[in-house]
Amino acid sequence: MPAPRPRSISDILPRIQNVAQTSNFLVKFDVPNSGGLKSHMRKKGINDRFIIDDVGLLCNDAVLPGSALASFNTAGDYQGMIERFAHTRNFTQISLEFYVDNEYKSLKFLEHWMEYITGRSTTDSSSDSYHFKLTYPDDYKSNDTRIVKFEKNYFQFLEYRFVGLFPLSLSSTKVSYNSSQVLKATAQFSFDRYICGESSSLSRDLGKAFNNISTRISEFNRKDATGDEYQTTLSEVYKSDRILNSNTPYTKASGKTSSRNVTSLSGNSLGSGISNTFNV
Repeated sequence: MPAPRPRSISDILPRIQNVAQTSNFLVKFDVPNSGGLKSHMRKKGINDRFIIDDVGLLCNDAVLPGSALASFNTAGDYQGMIERFAHTRNFTQISLEFYVDNEYKSLKFLEHWMEYITGRSTTDSSSDSYHFKLTYPDDYKSNDTRIVKFEKNYFQFLEYRFVGLFPLSLSSTKVSYNSSQVLKATAQFSFDRYICGESSSLSRDLGKAFNNISTRISEFNRKDATGDEYQTTLSEVYKSDRILNSNTPYTKASGKTSSRNVTSLSGNSLGSGISNTFNV
């Protein structure tokens, strides 16, 4: 590696200024269709629309998930050395904070989700003989709750999908006669694992699931009928996604356009469109 060389501010600033911001994110909840969790929520005044749209918008503080590798040490394979090997991937819990609306639906959403997990007893909950009978995990674990971290242009984003997610604890919510503030509820969620990147069937068909970009870059880097070669960077791939999603044609630096057939991964034709470089 050569020794470091002096670099101008104009060369460094583009790298330092293009950083992600913490305030642009979206949480989308999905509760399982099996079992009776959705009907239980409806009885409590929490409809499907609130779960799909509203409760995620009321989540004002979220975290991107983390994980850690559990390992063990081996000694003696090489003289004088101790080696470490990974054997299990552990996923940490996440904490989400919600604004409580004036109908208390976001707080009821958490309360009654946990109630459903532990409240399958046929006994009246106010009875002295009430007892808990836990629900089967498939009936209360969510496999499609997502946290999407995006930028202000809405085209650069990172998606996390949680498998086996459910509320593990609900923190005490403090109320006071002091000056009024927005009421908030904080819950800890446990999950079995997460998937980093898009995982929908459409993203798989477009070859960009699980944060894959090699398919898109190889597609745009091939030579077209005019002999001009595409030189695509990651930022240009995001730009191309914006154009394709908005159905807006754009032109190459050479001013030429070419027609390209779009096919699925199975080889089925999805139509054709304008293919250009990314001067937008």
